Order: sequence, then structure tokens, then C-alpha cells
Amino acid sequence: MTWSFVPVAEAKLFGGGQPALTLDNPISTELAQMRPSLLPGLITAAKRNRDRDFSDGALFELGQAYRGLAPEDQYLAATGVRFGTSSLEGSGRHWSGDVPEAGWAAAKADAIAALAALGFSQANIQVTREAPAWFHPGRSGALKLGPKVTLGVFGELHPDTLAALDAEAPMAAFELYLDNLPPAKRKGTAKAALDASDLQAVRRDFAFLVDADVAAGDVVRAASSADRALISEVNVFDVFTGQGVAQGKKSLAIEVTLQPRDKTLTEAEIDAVAEKVVAAVTKATGGELRG
Repeated sequence: MTWSFVPVAEAKLFGGGQPALTLDNPISTELAQMRPSLLPGLITAAKRNRDRDFSDGALFELGQAYRGLAPEDQYLAATGVRFGTSSLEGSGRHWSGDVPEAGWAAAKADAIAALAALGFSQANIQVTREAPAWFHPGRSGALKLGPKVTLGVFGELHPDTLAALDAEAPMAAFELYLDNLPPAKRKGTAKAALDASDLQAVRRDFAFLVDADVAAGDVVRAASSADRALISEVNVFDVFTGQGVAQGKKSLAIEVTLQPRDKTLTEAEIDAVAEKVVAAVTKATGGELRG
């Protein structure tokens, strides 16, 4: 657990620093401002670990943060930071080769895993590029529930932000705004019976030409909605720009898995679902199927 107070300069790095949040009688001059985020404390803690030769690690905290004096400006945050080679798979050197430093993908996975633990399906979460300035642009994003509700942010922390805290880059982090989460539905403790099918799944690949700013998640959601009874999974397996793709466009390829329940699908039925997928993606994104 880190302090709820931070230096004013650190608060300003994370959107805070308002005079109204300065303490009249701080316990020290270095802890004079209510924290606008849990990240300053966690980054400092990660730095201390690195300084003591703990080069790989992950830190997590649940606590209050403050953007202003109004009740709605005070929020409960769940925040995590990874540094070094820390990932969901472990950390440190590996016999197969170099292990990458913790990056935006690890932070995103952490955030989605935390939301899943709170009862949120990844299918209901939209990923956008709207990340605060203390994250690295292009290597960060936001998790949203519809266009107005931001569940959290994730990504690699901006090198300038880390430098201001005398912390070594790279470092990846996420912060969830728990007060923005809708009330979870009450669930029993017993798991539902596994609804497995003994029929073979069918997989089809699609490559769409879309505008460069179209999010992959929009394509995945559109394809998934084409036939919810049969489509069990949609995954992105390739994104390409360059020769053969017009300026301002990208090729985005997805694999769609169809899982029949009561009978083997005919080619005509598979083709019908494929047409629905193409129509749904075209309508949602304006993209077109590549020939």
C-alpha cells in the first residue's frame, strides 16, 4: 500500500495538482497533495525494487484517488504496474531466447483479467485509443463500456513521465475506475455445466480492407454479432499495410470459428454465415472483403 499523498509536481504529471487538493498540514513537504492516481506511488515502489536489483516485478494496489473536492471527483481505483520481463507467464531469462520487457499487451491483459474477475466478459469491452498523456501514445488505450463509460486505461508509461519520477523505462501499467463499473449481477458459486459439443468446429478466414483508424475490436465485435448461435470465437491473426494496400487503409484478417450444436453444418449453411459476417463487418466499419 502506498501513500494517499504525493508531491505536487508528481500530482501534476497525472492530471492533478489543483490548489484545493493541497494539504494544510502535510506530514512532510514531499507529501503535500492528494494523489490523482495510484500510479505515482506504484511507479516509485517499482523504482525502489529495481534499485535493489529486483529487476522483474509486478505491483498492484486498490485504493482511493482524488481529482477534486466533489464526491464524483473521488474514485476507487484498481491499479497495477509491471516492470522488467514480468508477464502473466512469468519473468526472467528463458532457454528459448530473449524475453521481452513488459509492454502494453501485458497491461491490457492484466486489466481485462481484473475485469473478468469482476464478472465482465471481454466481448462487452471496447478498446479505444483514448489514453491519458502519462501513457505512451500508440502503445496505450482505454477500456470502455459503450461510448461514454470508461472502465479503465492501460499501456506503456510515457518515457517523459518515468524520467520525471527518476524511474527507468519501459514500464507498463493499468488503472481501473471501479466506481464506473455497473453493479454486478448476483451469481451463484456453482459453475454452470460445460456446454460442450461433440461436433467438429468449422473455421473460416476473412481479410477485410478497412480504414487505417478502424479498431480491430470493432471488426471482431461486428463479426461475432453476425450469428451468435453458431459463432463461438473470432480472433485477429494478421494486420497488414504496405504494398498492395491503398494509402490510409489496412488489411485486417480474422479467423471465425463456427461451433455446431445439433448437426454437422452443410457448405450452404457455412456460406450463409460467412455472408452474414461480411455484411456485419461492412455495415459496422465500412470495410470490404479483400479478393
